[in-house]
Amino acid sequence: MDMLNLKEGEVIQHSMITSSIERAQKKVEENNYGIRKRLLEYDDVMNVQREIIYKRRRHAVFGERLDVEISKMIHELVEFTVEFFQNNADYEGFKYEMYRLFQVEPNVSEEEFLKLDAKEITERLYKEVIDRFQRKMDAIREKVWPFIKDLYEKEAHQYKYIVVPVSDGRRIFNIRTNLEQAYKTEGRQLVKDIEKTVMLVAIDEAWKEHLRELDALKEAVHTASYEQKDPLVIYKIEAYELFKQMLEKSNREVVSTLLRAELYEPKTQQARSPQRGRFNFQQLNFKKDDAQKAGQQNETKKGGGTVVKKKKIGRNDPCPCGSGKKYKHCHGRFENSEF
Repeated sequence: MDMLNLKEGEVIQHSMITSSIERAQKKVEENNYGIRKRLLEYDDVMNVQREIIYKRRRHAVFGERLDVEISKMIHELVEFTVEFFQNNADYEGFKYEMYRLFQVEPNVSEEEFLKLDAKEITERLYKEVIDRFQRKMDAIREKVWPFIKDLYEKEAHQYKYIVVPVSDGRRIFNIRTNLEQAYKTEGRQLVKDIEKTVMLVAIDEAWKEHLRELDALKEAVHTASYEQKDPLVIYKIEAYELFKQMLEKSNREVVSTLLRAELYEPKTQQARSPQRGRFNFQQLNFKKDDAQKAGQQNETKKGGGTVVKKKKIGRNDPCPCGSGKKYKHCHGRFENSEF
């Protein structure tokens, strides 16, 4: 500008300056395009994995191939366990892992474990684990079925859903199931909802942790450029390995949880009711049918639809579940209870 003797505020019209600005602008745009393209290539890796996870999640939500998915998980885990410990000739470790993960004592001697083909052992143990899984789910269904039957036949007009607490010994899952469907299937709908809930929780937790690991990996691979390596290639390889580990971890969590599942009975409510059998009936949480709960909620028409208004239950009011206790001492103890 000094060389051309341009004054402050004077219009810049010199061709040399114009071309310099154009070259600079083109360079900036090329750099920005390259950055965006690189980010999209990183995102493509995540999108492929996301589609796989969302597909598994849809299967769980809508019950599509749920039984097949669980059977496949069990088979893959049994196969991996057999091959890993057989390759290391570790029979004791194999027995411990089978009990820890599948809750079964393997019907395989040490001599058979070391000599037989891994596929033959896998098929034998897979049948044992599947049988154990089916017996576990049947036991839960048979235990809760009398209460589902009793409730539906006596109070179906009041209750639409029941929430059954199930625990694997580490945490509690509140399993929400449709009362009518549970009754018509003699409790089998509840078993499906247990499988669905456990799978969704395992998938969601594993996926959230995986996304954090991918973010950390994306930051870490940039150092590969100092070693004359393409960071994107390194990212794809490492992301694939992390994804495999995530799927395996998720599968282990689902199978282990389902094989340990039991109806949850709080220590403070261990008293048994002789009229209700072994499982304390009051441990079930119930969600009232919004359209039929008279006296505690009213309906107003708005825009052609129905808006349900819920009346707040006082802490010292009788609990709507019919236990005879005050609300604060019964379902009021649970913040997520709904009536």
